Amino acid sequence: MTTAPVVSPSLPRLHSAPASPFPKAPVGSGAGVAFPARPYGPSLRLRSAVMAASGVGGNGSPMAPEESAVSSRLGEVKRVTKETDVHVKINLDGTGVANSSTGIPFLDHMLDQLASHGLFDVYVKATGDTHIDDHHSNEDIALAIGTALLQALGDRKGINRFGHFTAPLDEAAVEVILDLSGRPHLSCGLSIPTERVGTYDTQLAGNNSHHIIEATFKAFARALRQATEYDLRRRGTIPSSKGVLSRS
Repeated sequence: MTTAPVVSPSLPRLHSAPASPFPKAPVGSGAGVAFPARPYGPSLRLRSAVMAASGVGGNGSPMAPEESAVSSRLGEVKRVTKETDVHVKINLDGTGVANSSTGIPFLDHMLDQLASHGLFDVYVKATGDTHIDDHHSNEDIALAIGTALLQALGDRKGINRFGHFTAPLDEAAVEVILDLSGRPHLSCGLSIPTERVGTYDTQLAGNNSHHIIEATFKAFARALRQATEYDLRRRGTIPSSKGVLSRS
């Protein structure tokens, strides 16, 4: 298997999911240790400023008995600048429902992967100066999603904290390692061969940009799901020998 990250036909959406707190489809950053990229493929290592509480979520993670009545972990952010208008909602204990309209079709497709594979409910509505470039919208949507995650994770008690997943997609394989420690850091070993992923694919196996990017989103979603789920043996305690995780 060559090392290319991401793509293939998008996964079917979950239409039979139970009603969610957000309209139609509610929602669902940091980095890990900077290890060298493995020979079999690109890697993305994240450690973030987000963490959670304890209980059993809709994503199947265990919940501490005393927390069983606690509602889903939700985050909502509105970000308005001269360049963009972004509204994000995330439910970490969702069912994988995505409702995204960013003005960038490929990004909508990637947010579908985040929701489906992370079992997060993800709602993203955005307008921006995409007639100039996609950059400002991409940037502000990422900032809003990160802030919403921080809100949703709350005091971060009882979560696993660490997440590690490798997602294969045809000829591509991407590894994501997460540490939701609160210390922001990103090591990214991705090599994306083309500047754009158009409507017609002319790339050779092992160099497909769409595959590389999509596998990255899938691996990130699975690793984030692992890291945010509850660890019953912790009984709601902070997953750190220091007894505290920063929220910066």
